[in-house]
Amino acid sequence: MRGSHVFSAGGTMNLRMVWVALAATAAVGVTACEKQGPVERAGEEVDEAVDTVKNGGHESTANKVDDALDEARDAVEDKKKN
Repeated sequence: MRGSHVFSAGGTMNLRMVWVALAATAAVGVTACEKQGPVERAGEEVDEAVDTVKNGGHESTANKVDDALDEARDAVEDKKKN
């Protein structure tokens, strides 16, 4: 039986460990992406500019959403500083 080892006593523990590892990786990824330095932001802006040129001068919806998120993040950081 294919995959039946997952339901054995040892397999259940392994599956739990996989989920724990995935959750930890996701948490670290979200935290790491939260704060961007000036170099990361500049790189992001260059990527967005290239995408805009590729789209014939029209900014994609993804870039617009990303810009809105950046503005919201900046507003939150400004509130924290004050």
